[in-house]
Amino acid sequence: MSKKRPGGGSLPSAPSTATGTSPDHEVPAATPAPDPKRWWALAVIALAQLMVILDGTVVNIALPSAQRALGMSDADRQWVITAYTLAFGGLLLLGGRIADLVGRKRTFVIGLAGFAAASALGGAATGPGMLFAARALQGAFAAVLAPSALSLLATTFTDPKERARAFGVYGALAGGGSAVGLIVGGLLTEYLNWRWSLYVNVPIALAALLGAPAFLRDRSGRRGGHLDMPGALLGCGGLVALVYGFSEAEPRGWSSPSVLTPLVAGVVLLAAFVWWQSRAASPLLPLRIVRDRVRAGSLATMGLATIGMFGVFLFLTYYLQVVLGYPPVRTGLAFVPISAGIVIGATQIAARLLPRTAPRTLMSSGMVLAAAGMVLLSSLTVHTQYVTHVLPALLLLGLGMGLTFMPVYATATAGVPAQDAGVASAVLNTVQQMGASLGTVLLNTIATSATGRYVHSHVRGPGHDGAALDEGMVHGFSVAYRCSAGVLLVAALVAGLAVRHRASTHTGEDAPA
Repeated sequence: MSKKRPGGGSLPSAPSTATGTSPDHEVPAATPAPDPKRWWALAVIALAQLMVILDGTVVNIALPSAQRALGMSDADRQWVITAYTLAFGGLLLLGGRIADLVGRKRTFVIGLAGFAAASALGGAATGPGMLFAARALQGAFAAVLAPSALSLLATTFTDPKERARAFGVYGALAGGGSAVGLIVGGLLTEYLNWRWSLYVNVPIALAALLGAPAFLRDRSGRRGGHLDMPGALLGCGGLVALVYGFSEAEPRGWSSPSVLTPLVAGVVLLAAFVWWQSRAASPLLPLRIVRDRVRAGSLATMGLATIGMFGVFLFLTYYLQVVLGYPPVRTGLAFVPISAGIVIGATQIAARLLPRTAPRTLMSSGMVLAAAGMVLLSSLTVHTQYVTHVLPALLLLGLGMGLTFMPVYATATAGVPAQDAGVASAVLNTVQQMGASLGTVLLNTIATSATGRYVHSHVRGPGHDGAALDEGMVHGFSVAYRCSAGVLLVAALVAGLAVRHRASTHTGEDAPA
């Protein structure tokens, strides 16, 4: 049974429960035959997703070398990261709607080509300004590419079992790509130079570009559709302001006008954006997408999970390199277990269970496992051994992330009309990006404050300064990890309470391009 929405049309009926199909659930009259090239399409989409995810941590590892080579100041080096996150996080909603209007296959190719060109420009940078501009261009093209890739996946795979397998691969890449980036970044920085952390994107993008025309299937675009420019200005402006405010909170402090002003402006702009979307004839973000309880619960779970998880790579990288003295390559290799755990959790456990298990069961279980891993990390000391403490924690975190991210991606994009698949995917990517930005600032602030208090109370003489600093750093990480565990348990609770039903596995189809 359908529910009427304001302005005409109907909302999808309630999805089936974990134990059976609702009698009110409307089954499409006819399901098109699956695309015979769909698994090759998955390979192309996976390459693009891997490139975008890798880019974050690869560049982070190379940043100290790039700073020395280009004569970048300590105050300016953050813009290598901030320029990318501002453009990416701020333009995602716009990129998703453009994909729906212009055609997802077309915007996917444009995003790939632009990202490769921007990466080449950044690798050839002769000064800080050129590198900052290239990173902003990377973020802008990633904002077009990421929602196009996820929506192509959602509309290509409609069979429940195949959809679970496809999203298992996607979830494994989304969760494990950051850890792989640390390995690749360490290898490239140590054995080549920092420029290859950007050049590496070019061959990956070219491989995906060669396969996209042959294997991707999509409609050519929406006839008669137009872009909601007031919504784009309000939504993108609000997101850019929030991301900028979060990024400035770490160096300037939460009470700084340079932080409070953009944060308040972002909240006001986003409130105006929501108001406008409820009245616009062709909204940038149809509010029916986020009003669905199951989808909203999945989005909230993703946001909380990203906030809680982001401290793993940030703090553990410092712990391994500064406290334990690991070189960059060994540091990257130390993260292999978390990547292995994500792949196993997403592709071998979640993908097999999702067709017959309620998504909330997988999400909540995954978050509880990840919280247990965080608790293990909170017991680290300056003398802790990798094998006895870090390794089991990373395995638990990897399994938890794989079990959570895979059903979140599948559930948040399920049952969305095909004409809205791009913007629905963009909402999920936006939540993930905002969670990463907020998580970085919050957890780093918590860790830094705890470290400062510890050092202040434990330093007794100059001979103990070095040891106290290391112990203070690890103490700060431990406090942040305990906070992360709490956030992940809240995510488990949200998933259990909000994602009450199995989401429909059917997503609307389009005519092929």
